Amino acid sequence: MFSITSTAMFIAMLLVLIRLIKGPTLYDRVLAVNSFGTHTVLLIGVMGFLNGRPDFLDIALLYALINFVGTIAILKFFRYRAIGDAMWAPPNPKNED
Repeated sequence: MFSITSTAMFIAMLLVLIRLIKGPTLYDRVLAVNSFGTHTVLLIGVMGFLNGRPDFLDIALLYALINFVGTIAILKFFRYRAIGDAMWAPPNPKNED
């Protein structure tokens, strides 16, 4: 049963890669990368269960966190063209009224 599940997830990952290549907009491509990361997390979890290695779940959770933070960073970069606070400037103390 788990081998069928892992095969189905692998096929789903291939379909997501097609969406990544053919995506008409940038946001479709970002969504495809995020979906690919989610499928990878699920595949790591299933493979850990198949091999009897429960420590793979820790790796899957870490990868899910990195996937989430990376997606937010990519979307912020494409919206503001900067990751950090590039627009922020400290207040000028000489301009006191």
